[in-house]
Amino acid sequence: MTIFLKANWENIIMANYEIDPKILLPFLPKGVELDLYNGKAYMSLVGFMFKKIKLFNVPIPWFGNFEEINLRFYVVRKEGDTLKRGVVFINETIPYPIVAWMANKLYKEHYTVVPTKHEITRDTKSQKVNFEWLLNKKWNSIYVEATTESKVMKSQTLEKFIFEHYYGYTKIDENNTEEYKLQHPSWRVNQVLAYTIDCDFKAMYGDAFAVLNDTEPEAVFIAEGSSVGIEWKRNRLNLDDERS
Repeated sequence: MTIFLKANWENIIMANYEIDPKILLPFLPKGVELDLYNGKAYMSLVGFMFKKIKLFNVPIPWFGNFEEINLRFYVVRKEGDTLKRGVVFINETIPYPIVAWMANKLYKEHYTVVPTKHEITRDTKSQKVNFEWLLNKKWNSIYVEATTESKVMKSQTLEKFIFEHYYGYTKIDENNTEEYKLQHPSWRVNQVLAYTIDCDFKAMYGDAFAVLNDTEPEAVFIAEGSSVGIEWKRNRLNLDDERS
C-alpha cells in the first residue's frame, strides 16, 4: 500500500477525559460506533512533535519540526469477525497553513492553524514536555513531567486502549465516511510524575465540549512515539446495506 505521509511522532502526550457518550453522537461518522473502555467513553487532548516529514517518501525539509495538538475520541467498526479500532478527530491544530490546507482539501479533515511552541528538557532520570498554542491572545498548554525510562504497555489497561487505535474515520457528511489506516509499532511509554492542562475547550472546540473546562482528566499518559505512516488510499465505506 502506498504511503502518502511518513513522519516521526514523538513525545506523545494524551490527557484522557471520560465524557457522556451523548455529547459524541453528533460527531460520530456513519458506519462506526463508540469504542468504550469498561463501559466508558473517552476523549483525549493530544500534543506531540511532528518530525522528519516525507510525502510519498520524498523528504520535505522546509517544514522542519512542528507541534500538533488535537482532540479525538474512539470508535470501532465491525466487519464480520474483524474489529477495526480507530479515532475520530474533532480538530487538529498545527502552525503551518500549507499542511492544513492539504489535509483539509485532500481528505476533508478538520485542521486549523494557530501559533504553537514547545519546550522539552531532560536529564538522566526525568523529562519535561510542554506544548503550547495561542488562541484568542491566550497561550493554552499541555505539560507533563515523566521518567526517561520507558516500558512496554500492559495489556487490558486504559493506557493500551488509548494508544492502540490504528484506523482513522472522517465524517464527510451524514451519509458518507472515509476510513484510513495508520502504520506504527506499539509504543513504549513513560511514567507520568506530574502534569498540568490549561485548555479552553469551549473556545477551541465549541460549546459541545465546554464541559471539559471543568473536568479533570482521568489519566494522563506519554509515549516515546516512532515513525508513523499514513496510507494514501482512503476507503469510502459502502454503507448501502447497513442501518444508519
